[in-house]
Formats: sequence, structure tokens, C-alpha cells
Amino acid sequence: MGANEQVRSSGDPSSWAVAITLAVMAAIGLVAAANAHDLAFATHMWMVVAAAVVGLQAILVWTTNSDPEKRFDPTYYDDGIIKAGIAASVFWGLAGFLVGLVLALQLTWPNLFYFPDWGFTNFGRLRPLHTSAVIFAFGGNVLIATSFYVVQRTCRTRLAGGLWPWFVFWGYQLFIVIAATGYLMGVTQSKEYAEPEWYADIWLTVVWVAYLLVFLATIWKRREPHIYVANWFYLAFIVTVAMLHLVNNLSLPAAVGSKSYSVMAGVQSALTQWWYAHNAVGFFLTAGFLAIMYYFIPKRVDRPVWSYRLSIVHFWSLIFIYIWAGPHHLHYTALPQWAQTLGMTFSIMLWMPSWGGMINGLMTLSGAWDRLRTDPVVRMMVVSVAFYGMSTFEGPVLSIRAVNALSHYTDWGIGHVHSGALGWVGLISFGALYCLTQWVWKRERLYSNALVEWHFWIASIGIVLYIASMWVSGIMEGLMWRTYNEFGFLEYSFIETVSAKYISYIIRALGGGLFFVGSLIMTYNLIRTARGDVREEEDAVQAARPNLQPAE
Repeated sequence: MGANEQVRSSGDPSSWAVAITLAVMAAIGLVAAANAHDLAFATHMWMVVAAAVVGLQAILVWTTNSDPEKRFDPTYYDDGIIKAGIAASVFWGLAGFLVGLVLALQLTWPNLFYFPDWGFTNFGRLRPLHTSAVIFAFGGNVLIATSFYVVQRTCRTRLAGGLWPWFVFWGYQLFIVIAATGYLMGVTQSKEYAEPEWYADIWLTVVWVAYLLVFLATIWKRREPHIYVANWFYLAFIVTVAMLHLVNNLSLPAAVGSKSYSVMAGVQSALTQWWYAHNAVGFFLTAGFLAIMYYFIPKRVDRPVWSYRLSIVHFWSLIFIYIWAGPHHLHYTALPQWAQTLGMTFSIMLWMPSWGGMINGLMTLSGAWDRLRTDPVVRMMVVSVAFYGMSTFEGPVLSIRAVNALSHYTDWGIGHVHSGALGWVGLISFGALYCLTQWVWKRERLYSNALVEWHFWIASIGIVLYIASMWVSGIMEGLMWRTYNEFGFLEYSFIETVSAKYISYIIRALGGGLFFVGSLIMTYNLIRTARGDVREEEDAVQAARPNLQPAE
């Protein structure tokens, strides 16, 4: 962890508390593994036991060999955990993007990329692996790393909790591994964005409560009286995701095994699921990353937020309106029409706070517009805000019942999701990772701004190819599905609609491939930056620019 991340003394209460938690976790895992009714559950329980034993051994070695006087030194920010978060974010990002590319290739050329002898590679198992890896593994680690960085700087205090922030980090990695290996073994609840089974959900609840307490305790002991707006967005993300997770995952295990049954059924289950899924988008993929926007863009361009008053209006209106928008996913279903209309109405209302936040992010560059030309990291984050504005315009349009009749279940929805996921979440995350790597390793600049330029343009072209191909494919698909012949029968069979999308799928795979290549370029750049390397040919140009490293 490094000298600045060491524990105060061998008797530090956080060390003992984490050790006791791990010991209890190991005991429960042993009992569960011994009584497991299926191989997948037994495998996961042995993984839990192994993780707990490794954690206990790490705590023992750490407290034995480190200097008691320098452990958890309150005069230093805990940047070791930020570095670990950057590494985890990059690793899981590459894994998630690669699986997404494989899925695009499977849909385009199934005869080449389908392997019947390897059941774990089929689309049904890889698809939730992709979505969870990108959203929760990549996105979640970016949010944890940036929130721990931002809350320390804006509160001017070290992370609270002693060893607990590290418990949050490693506990979250364990959850990711359990969820991912479960998908490959066929363990799933079959709920969108909530596929992990009951025991993984319980573990995530423990980790998430620890995350909330660490974040709240850090704010509580702040030395800055004002709570910066980014922390409000992070807090809304943490609290609301906890509520969504608990309600949507209420289930009863069938036995001491990997299968469970939801407490809710029928239309109540559907409404709860899409209340959860849409607000996972709203608070995990929107509120959390808006916190990144509100800190990293002003910090990178060395300008204040354009309108702090607008940021507060943006926050309160967004969290009050977003929570009601989920029912628009259930148009033309058994859900009562008044509930469908409620979801549609609140979705349309979301235009105002969403675009208010977009305008606030873009106008923060007032007086620093030249940075779009000179700093590719700023350009990447600003373009991500533009994608946020586009996605939050398209989403309310798709929630309108008449439009939804054409778009739902088609590739249009896939294009919409990826305009937000790749354009908004992806680019703002990349920008934050570039900033964090430079700042926490205390480098004068990135290894290569030219490589950031390459990353920006390759990824941006990939995103445009992806979403444009899915728009064309989805609208064509919806129109073909609603075309009838003179006898009142459907004009096109399902296989004809699939065949008609072939060219669009090739373009989608190309776009996804470009996005993945861009992430590889970023990874190389970040590694060289962390090592302290610089491209000599860029030194002369960089010397004429201001130091972009923030003051502590």
C-alpha cells in the first residue's frame, strides 16, 4: 500500500474490525461450502474462504512489518487506494470492452465466433458478463477511485475508517469475480443489471454499507465547512444504489446453493425490476459520473463551476424526478396505463435538469475555451458532456408511448444505451483516469498528449459508427416488424429482419473494435505516465504550457 497508507498501530480498531469481519466471512464460507447443493455454489464459497484467508494474512504481515508511527498518517492523503482503483478500472475496462467486441462479432458472424464445445462462451453467458464488467467492474471502480480522491481533496482530510477503505476496494473486487465467474457457470437471477445471485448480493450489501460509512465519516471529519457539490452527487449515487439493490434483490434461496426465487412475481416483479434498472442508469451511470464532471472539468481547466446555484438545482431536481421514470420501460405491458404514463411524464421532465447540468459543465470552460485545442483530456471530457446531453434528449423521446411502439425491443435501444455508456460514461471516465494518473503519481504531465489525441479520435469515431449503425438498424427493424401485407399478415419473417441488419452489425463491430483499440492506447499511456516516462519530442511543446497538476 505504500508508506502513506500504513496503519496507526497493531491495535488499530479498524484493523481488528476488518480482521474479525474476514474471519466471520471465512467461517460462513466453510460451512456453506461443506453443505453446498451444487458445484457453482461450492466453488464460490471456497473462493470466499480463500479471499478471507489471504486478507487476514495481508493484515497480519502489514501490521507486523510497518512503522506504527506512520500508519494512517492524518497529514497525508490516502493515494495508495486511488492508485489501486486506477489499475482495477483499467483492467476491468479492457476485459469488459473485449467481451463486448466478442459479442458484436458473434452477432455478425455466428458461424465463426460460436464455439459449441465451450458452453461458457455462448451469447447468453457472455452478454451479462459484458454489461456487468463495463458498468459495475469498470464504472464502479472508476466511481470508487474518483470518489475517494475527490472527497479527500474537497474536505481537506484523509479518508476515514483506517483499513475500511481497503476493505471496500478488495471486497468490491471479490464481488466482481464472484459475479463474473457465476455468469460463465450459468449462475444468474436473469434480471437486467442485477444478475448476481443472492449470496453475491449479500456480500455486495456488506461492502456497500462500508463504502457509505467511509464516505460519510470522511465528510463528517472534514476541515472544509462547505460540502462541495460533487460530494452530494456521489452521496446520492451511493445511497440510492443501496436502496435499489436491497429492494430489487429480495429473494429466497431454494437451498444451500446458487438458485433463488424472487419475493415478488408478475407485474410487481417487472415494475420493481425496471424501477431498479432505470435508476441504476440514473444514479450509478448518471449521478456518480456527474460528480466526476463537477470536479475534474473545473480542476483540469482551473476554472470555477460556471454556476454553483445551477449545480444545486441540477442535483435536487435530478434526484427527485429520476426515481419515478422507470415505468416507461413497460409500455404496452400488463402494468396499469396510469403507471406507464407516470413514467413517461417524469422522463420528459428530466430534459430540464439534465440539460441544465450539461450547460453547466460546458460553460465551465468560459474563459478557457483554448484548452479544447491544447489539452486533449479536456476535449475528451467536454465531448463526454455533449454525449450526456444527447443521450438525455434521446431517452425522454424514447419514453413517449408512440415512439416506444417503434423503438422498443429493437437495436435503437442498443444504440441509445451505448451513446450514453461509451460517449458519456466512457469518455468522462477516460478523462478522469488520465487526470488521476498524472496527479496521484505526481507527474508534471502525461507520458504523451499525442497518444491522448489518438485515443480521443479513434474512440470518438468508433462511438459514432456504433450508435449510427444501431439507429439505422433499429428503426429499420421496427418498421419491418410493423409492416403488414394485403392479407393482414406480417410482411417480413423474423429471419428477414435479422438478415437486413447484417451491414449494420459489421459497422457496429468495427465501431466497438475502434473503441477497444483506443482503450489499449490509453492503457499504454497511463502505464508509461505512472513510471514517470515522457516522450522527448513532446517536451519542448509541453514546457511552454502551464503545469496542470493541482495544488493539494
